[in-house]
Amino acid sequence: MIIQWYPGHIAKAERELKEQLKRVDVVLEVRDARIPLATHHPQTAQWVGDKTRLLVLNRVDMINSAVQQLWDTWFQQQGEVPYLTNAQQGQGVSRVIQAARQAGVAVNQRRKSRGMQPRPVRAVVIGFPNVGKSALINRLLGRRVVASARRAGVTRQLRWIRISDQIELLDAPGVIPAQLKNQEDALKLAICDDIGEASYDNQQVAAALVELLKELEGVAVEGILPKFALEKRYELDPTPFTGEEYLQALGTSRYQGNLERTARQMLNDFRKGLLGAIALELPPTFF
Repeated sequence: MIIQWYPGHIAKAERELKEQLKRVDVVLEVRDARIPLATHHPQTAQWVGDKTRLLVLNRVDMINSAVQQLWDTWFQQQGEVPYLTNAQQGQGVSRVIQAARQAGVAVNQRRKSRGMQPRPVRAVVIGFPNVGKSALINRLLGRRVVASARRAGVTRQLRWIRISDQIELLDAPGVIPAQLKNQEDALKLAICDDIGEASYDNQQVAAALVELLKELEGVAVEGILPKFALEKRYELDPTPFTGEEYLQALGTSRYQGNLERTARQMLNDFRKGLLGAIALELPPTFF
């Protein structure tokens, strides 16, 4: 299975985003906390240049506190300060606002030194589709202004929104590389619903999820990942099965042999957190 997805609205949005970035002071790069490496766009550094960048790991409610601490430590070792948020509930958002305001102070100090009047700091929120950018913007605004849903491709156009007298925010559609060269990462994007559904086969992705969970449970220490997530949810031990075999066995026992329904149910259960707080990536230094 090859997963590739680059619809026309994303290509257009990327062109417009590059143009608008010239006007931006601060870039808020939002990633999915379940897969923070797979949701890093390889061109981000090039786009940001010497602007201030705030790294936001969203959906921290989908991973446990031990994994949150692992990622926080690892990113700080790389010289970055990650802001851990749950935009749906507002957790951690105030720290992001404070950091953006601080960046604005520095911008206006430079403007003042050149004899220019102060202005609101201009920020942009970028990231892959469905990592929670719109939910974060609504929290930053304190009200629902932009459409937000747990599926890829909801935001289609760029637009500026004033948060306060201090901050103006550019809402941008999700951007994704034109070609996904790392197909292991592409599978994680599909599992987490961070890529358009048209790009993958649900049954193959669900089978891959089974294999990935078995692999992660085999290497994770106590407290990092929930043990027996599939067995507890479906009362069926995946150990003796391949991913495809497990999907077939589960479909036979629960869904009258309907493999598509089985696959969709398993993926939805994972995406809603019904299998537990599960990170699909751990810091490279963990292994």
